[in-house]
Amino acid sequence: MTPLSVVKLPPAVSISELSARLDELLPHIGSGASERERNRELPYEAIASLARAGIYTTRIPVKYGGPGGSVSDVIGFLLRIASVDSNVAQALRPGLGFVEGLLASRAEGIEEDRQCWFERYLQGAVLGNAGWEIGGANGAVSARIVRDGKHFRANGSKYYSTGSLYADWVSAVALDENDQPVSFILPRDREGLVLLDDFDAMGQRLTASGTTHLNNVQVFAHEIRVRAVEEGKRSIVTPFLQLFLGTVIAGIARNALNDAVVFARDHARPIKHSSAERSVDDPYVELSVGDISARAFTAEAVVLHAARAIDRAWAQDLTPASVDQAAIDVAQAQYSAAQAGLKAAELVFDVGGASTTGRRHNLDRHWRNARTVANHNPRQWKAAAVGAWQLKGTPPPTSGLF
Repeated sequence: MTPLSVVKLPPAVSISELSARLDELLPHIGSGASERERNRELPYEAIASLARAGIYTTRIPVKYGGPGGSVSDVIGFLLRIASVDSNVAQALRPGLGFVEGLLASRAEGIEEDRQCWFERYLQGAVLGNAGWEIGGANGAVSARIVRDGKHFRANGSKYYSTGSLYADWVSAVALDENDQPVSFILPRDREGLVLLDDFDAMGQRLTASGTTHLNNVQVFAHEIRVRAVEEGKRSIVTPFLQLFLGTVIAGIARNALNDAVVFARDHARPIKHSSAERSVDDPYVELSVGDISARAFTAEAVVLHAARAIDRAWAQDLTPASVDQAAIDVAQAQYSAAQAGLKAAELVFDVGGASTTGRRHNLDRHWRNARTVANHNPRQWKAAAVGAWQLKGTPPPTSGLF
């Protein structure tokens, strides 16, 4: 049978069709995930196959030719992808977040942006990010964009450029002559746009989250886009992006469970004083696997619950109260998912002895990946914001973290 990844597919017309396509793709993506991670082999084909299958189009409304899915649908798909390869799942974040921004924005000119970008997504386009920088306090940006006749030139260096090496288009932000942020999107092959695979975190190494250089890059006037999220203003996009991270961790917990089961069944042997003749009958192995399973179950449940809170906010026309509640629910889900996912990834090593630490099994990737995702946003801030909400009714901060 020809793998789905090499088949050119028409846009999906329903969520059930997207789900069926994902079912066919996941075994191909998962089969080489551990080896790719161990050998730093970037999953170009996995990302491309998901784009061709239409995963990026999940939220595009029916009137634009998409399946019209909910946030819960996106999170459900993401859980399944992260449970086989969390690097691939996280690399989808800029592209799916961009769609959410197009849907949420009420800015002048956004309808033209929607029509343009929804059509590109339906044709299989992939979008990456080059917005953040190293060293700037509180997310400060130092990259600059200046006028050059009728158009512009951009200079600067970015980091955490998630997904950009896999992308057809790269979204970036720079400050203009008035120190105001300007967003623009460039084709991947634009002269002066240089992308490096130099992300050096201990986990999530294949998310292509390294350096992007803007070397006097030309930015045409039509490539300047409406900013979907404004600083200091509440947006439903930020809870979505934060829930994305919690969902990746929940998927890692499920992946850890799957590997724990395989190891216990196929590789582990009872310790000398065990009461069992097979590791799967050892009560402490059973306990460890049950503990991991409960934590994966918890992480999945909380992120799906928070996804429904975002869907309720959309159903209430994004009223301030509904968006605040969604932000609080997502903060709680992130906190709980991180706790559960990190512990689940640690407990994998309790299903066997020293052999569980063998490099060929690569079981440490689960903890490394979960720890790296969890460190995106300190979860202590999440809990503190929830506490202030419960104690005093204080809304969560209007920042990219809530």
